Amino acid sequence: MGRAGLNRKTALATATLTLAAEAPDLDVLGRLKGPAFGFAHHRGFTHSFLGVPIDAIAVVGFIYLIWLVRGRKIKDPNLPPRWGLLFLFACLAGLSHILLDYTNNYGVRPFWPFSEKWYSWDIVFIFEPIMFTMLLLGLIVPWLFSLIDREIGARVSGPRGRVAALLALLGVVLMWGIRGVEHRRALAALAARTYEGAEPLRLSAYPALSDPFRWYGVVETQNFFVLTVVNSEAPEVDPEGNLRVLYKPEETPITEAAKKSYLGRAYLDWAQYPITETEILSSPERGYIVDFQDLRFVQLPGLFGPRNETRHALGAGVELDQTLQVLGDLYGTGEDRKLYPEPK
Repeated sequence: MGRAGLNRKTALATATLTLAAEAPDLDVLGRLKGPAFGFAHHRGFTHSFLGVPIDAIAVVGFIYLIWLVRGRKIKDPNLPPRWGLLFLFACLAGLSHILLDYTNNYGVRPFWPFSEKWYSWDIVFIFEPIMFTMLLLGLIVPWLFSLIDREIGARVSGPRGRVAALLALLGVVLMWGIRGVEHRRALAALAARTYEGAEPLRLSAYPALSDPFRWYGVVETQNFFVLTVVNSEAPEVDPEGNLRVLYKPEETPITEAAKKSYLGRAYLDWAQYPITETEILSSPERGYIVDFQDLRFVQLPGLFGPRNETRHALGAGVELDQTLQVLGDLYGTGEDRKLYPEPK
């Protein structure tokens, strides 16, 4: 955004935009109080419409202090810093962060603290390589041309890279448009059929990392969930016979106690398709582990990884004793799982 023209409006625009675009992720500091607290507050206040101007004030204040420490030095004396405009640019960068988080399949809570509801467009993966490549080229290509200009002795005045930056931003918008259309086609394909004779209650399609026409579908019916692959180019559900049915687990006092824990409440608030699995422990001091998983991050074999491997991500567990008192939260898999005390 800076190279697209905003760096021609005021000094320090690029630095302000860069820091403000990253400022919402300062919520990672919440992990210092434990993973459950960090998870519950991730993409919370700093990622909200109310938090954007507060983030912007902090960034502009930091830039102002650096400017003073540097002796009020700027590259172009004819382009002084305009602090009001820098604040508006910082707000714009913060909003761009919320927009990017909204487009992926993790989601964002833009109306926090007035509403804890999560919103997600689900058209790109959390890391989208196509978008990353376009934005990276928007920065690198002008730099390469500047090297050529230096070699041939050409003289260039003022900031450069505006055309490349505008094309990169336009490419991102175009990609969103294409992915939005393909996403609707995938949803329509999922809704157009029944599953073992049952009508879908709700359904979602999530993006694959490597194929813009390949989607991971989750369908909820009255008694079970269906995980499948959708080809939006056809559009076609389950083009390779890769369909998996998961019956909803029975609610028990054990799962109810786990869901009332700090992690359980935060996880159920965030998850779109939560499912639990209960493990009974043999140790007399330890009673049960209830694992939480959001089915939108249980990827089928062949979609993201090896064809014989199901990928589980962003899961967590709650450990309880035999009296159903919460002992703590568990993260990781297998023997690497570590128990953390529940936040107070």
